[in-house]
Amino acid sequence: MTLGKKISNLRTAAHISQETLAEKLNVSRQSVSKWEIDQALPQIDKVLLLCEIFSVSCDSLLREDINIFGDIPGKRSAINQPDEGNKYFGTDGFRGEANVTLTSDQAYRVGRFLGWYFTSPLSGFHSLSYKPRILIGKDTRRSSYMLEYSLAAGITASGADAYMLHVTTTPSVSYVTRQDGFDCGIMITASHNPFYDNGIKVLNGYGEKMDDRTVSLIEAYLDGNLEKLGVEGSDLPLAKRDKIGCIVDYVAGRNRYVGYLISLASHSYKELKIGLDCANGASWMIARAVFDALGAKTYVIGASPDGTNVNENCGSTHIDALRKLVSDNHLDVGFAFDGDADRCIAVDENGNVVDGDGILYIIGSRLKSRGMLDGNKVVATVMSNTGLFKALDAARIGYEKTAVGDRFVYECMEKNGYRLGGEQSGHIILRKYATTGDGILTAIMIAEEMRDKKSPLSKLTEAVVLYPQITKSIRVTDKNAVLRDDEVLKKYSEISDQIDGNGRVLLRASGTEPVVRIMIECENISDCTDSISKIYNVIKKRGYLCE
Repeated sequence: MTLGKKISNLRTAAHISQETLAEKLNVSRQSVSKWEIDQALPQIDKVLLLCEIFSVSCDSLLREDINIFGDIPGKRSAINQPDEGNKYFGTDGFRGEANVTLTSDQAYRVGRFLGWYFTSPLSGFHSLSYKPRILIGKDTRRSSYMLEYSLAAGITASGADAYMLHVTTTPSVSYVTRQDGFDCGIMITASHNPFYDNGIKVLNGYGEKMDDRTVSLIEAYLDGNLEKLGVEGSDLPLAKRDKIGCIVDYVAGRNRYVGYLISLASHSYKELKIGLDCANGASWMIARAVFDALGAKTYVIGASPDGTNVNENCGSTHIDALRKLVSDNHLDVGFAFDGDADRCIAVDENGNVVDGDGILYIIGSRLKSRGMLDGNKVVATVMSNTGLFKALDAARIGYEKTAVGDRFVYECMEKNGYRLGGEQSGHIILRKYATTGDGILTAIMIAEEMRDKKSPLSKLTEAVVLYPQITKSIRVTDKNAVLRDDEVLKKYSEISDQIDGNGRVLLRASGTEPVVRIMIECENISDCTDSISKIYNVIKKRGYLCE
């Protein structure tokens, strides 16, 4: 039995929650969770304290297990070996073209696994009498309905109950999962991707992205590797008779989330004219309901989903439609969301775009002025503009930089106790209020600062002077091969040396698509364009472009 499993069993037997144990140990709840799933090991002082709390000897806690100093006595079972990378799940879930790389059969099997997992020894529950409850939400893509019912069929076939939020946002699934005590949440979405793509995001019981170890077990089941699950036979057991799960309508959960968002505002917005671009996606009903309730005069576009028009020339990735709406109607501010509404991009009263970098500065300054910016730091990614960091320096706000991906931002925040983080793309995480990016919440925080300061949005961002920046996305045959290619890397190094000190260059692979992205930041736009062309031409010459 692993150390993590022993900790889980001792905690369960003592009727102590993860939160209570974390408080006793002076660590985060997420740290306890990672110990229990063998994703991390406690430090020696925490091991000694665990022995004291549970009245056990250190020998009994550590014997026949992984040595906390790094030795591994004996062979570890396959289930506890380090993950070797994911085959289906990227940084933002299992994503691909519907019924091509993500099929209804695979969705059914994901449901089968999750319905079984929470009564298995792997989850720490190990109670055949336990009835898991799993929450499902979806965006407006045509294939979302197919995947929703496939997941629900798999969940109930394994003996769990499936609770349906129907069309809703990713942050609402996170909120309701956490607040209402679900075992996990599932969001069916491909976020900002075109309608023919879709995806499955799996969240743990705290509304956070599911840990890598559990994801690796889902993948093992998708590939038919039952040995890794410790299951004998050709498939997971099916529920019988009264053990078969139920499907429950849970639209009330979505309504409570709307009420929660409204409760976070301290001002009436009756003096504000606000534009909303809902991307024909998951926020098409929720966003307007929130801002109408707060008294704003709302102007809404991208709120006529037909299953095939999500993100089509609208939303946070096609901001011109919102800029036109703001300018034509002389609005105070506009907010654009993506397909699942975990992103927000703003437009000021002059029609200028305020991206995630500008938003991080606004909210970071707001939290600092109220003594609420824990650690006096903002978490950004390597894609954030140099202008943001210069503005934060001037405001005496520190920052951390992570790899691209909101999961890396959140992990840094959770590890260090930071309150605010996000990405240039508009994923903004306010850890006091949510465990994931929330576009509507972000919009409320911006509107709150406008009302508090009695200032237009343009005034709130004037300290952020952005460097010209161009990002080019290139669909390629093998994104990993591109990043290892000697000629590509040589050209990348040449460009990096040329602009050193006056900008920067990034070459990275998408976490969800067969795409590599070149980002160039220079003091003038022509140098950006020229540098991107040089790297692109080498990638093309080496034969990596998709026809």
